[in-house]
Parts: sequence; C-alpha cells; structure tokens
Amino acid sequence: MKNLFLEMLSISFTAILLLGCSASSGTIRYSGSNDPDSLDKIVSLNQDLEEGSNTHTFTKQVVIDTAEFGPEFDFIDPGDMPEENDRVDLSEILNKYHSGNSPNSEVVTLVNSNKEKLLMSIIEYLDTPYKYGGNSKKGIDCSAFTQTIYQNTISVSLLRSARDQFTQGISINNRDDLKFGDLVFFDTRKRVKPGHVGIYIGDNLFAHASTKHGVIISSLDHSYYSKRFMGGRRIADNNAF
Repeated sequence: MKNLFLEMLSISFTAILLLGCSASSGTIRYSGSNDPDSLDKIVSLNQDLEEGSNTHTFTKQVVIDTAEFGPEFDFIDPGDMPEENDRVDLSEILNKYHSGNSPNSEVVTLVNSNKEKLLMSIIEYLDTPYKYGGNSKKGIDCSAFTQTIYQNTISVSLLRSARDQFTQGISINNRDDLKFGDLVFFDTRKRVKPGHVGIYIGDNLFAHASTKHGVIISSLDHSYYSKRFMGGRRIADNNAF
C-alpha cells in the first residue's frame, strides 16, 4: 500500500514538472491547508522522494491543483541564490549616459533613449520583493520582471515563463556577444531549463528578480551565475536600444 501511494504521488509530481520561473495565480493545498509554506513543503517532499527518504509521515494525500496555476506552473526559483553583499548602484550606471566618462565601457552616452528608459524602469523596481507568481511592485518573479520592463520600455510582449522566453528572439550563445537589453538565462533547476532570467545592461551586469534579494543588479562574473549561464536571447531589433 505504501509503495502504491508513493508511486501515485510520484506520478502526480511528474505530471506537474512536465507542465521557468513563473506562475499564474492561485493556491496550493497541502494536507488540506492553504498556508503560505505549502510550496516549500511540497518541494521538500518531492526532494525526499527523489532521494529515497522515509522521513515524512503521510497522513493525508497531497493535492496540487495545477489548474489554479495555469499551464505555466513551475516550482519556485531556487533558494540557493547567492548572498550579494557588493550591491551595484544603478544610478552610477545611469550617470554614464549623461557624463560620458566611461570611454572603455559598453555603456554609451545616449540621453532620452530606450536604454535610459529601460534603466529608469529598472530603478523603479529595484528592491521590489520577490514573489512567486507576482507581477507588481508589491512582489514580482523573474520572468514577470523581464516581461514588465520590456512592455513598459519598448512595448514588446514577452511570454510569461523563463522557459518560454528562452524560445523568443535570436539565440546568443557567447557572453561576449551580449548587447544591452538582451535577456540572459541560467540553469538553476534540475528539470526545467532555464530556471531563471534577467536583463543584460552592459559591463557584465544584469537586472533580475532574485529570490533572496528581490529586484537587484548582479554580475555575470559572479561564480554562481557564470557557472549557470545558459545563453541570451535578443528579442528587440538592433535599433531598439
């Protein structure tokens, strides 16, 4: 009976995982509860099943209603994103557009351009808390962040999940070929690839919604991101930025 239950539970999780960093709306029910920790419990439970752990005592069936989340349902962004103590001040980057004091930088002096609009839009969202499935300044996830910035800046519609956004535009495989405004993707999950997305802003920096820090500017040179970099996508045409 126990083996049958575990087999049924495993099938349920497999179905979910076949359905990167986004959700629609709704709730998850765990042991008949709608508490906010439900998703973490389910992720932990799934990991234990994968590792063959018998530490969980099952009292009720786990129910995940994927219809409430929509077809793009996926597990929350990984919790192992790095602590980043050296925060990047985006206002300093923006000043380069006006001062032109960075001749060796990728950033160029362009006032009232889409580049400046994109940076200003990012500034508006800096420190917005991370919220799985969120798409507002009260809380936002990584793919909703890129989607919102693109729509607000150049009126380009991105798909909702990181995985779907990875299918849009032109593929950029080499970091050296990245240009301002390109989407950058990272392999942060075992099954769903990519699991995370951000927006490249030049000088090896990108803006993204981090699970630990909310909306933040990070460096592609950071060991966590450099090891997990999957590539970029150029969504906008060459004249957009």
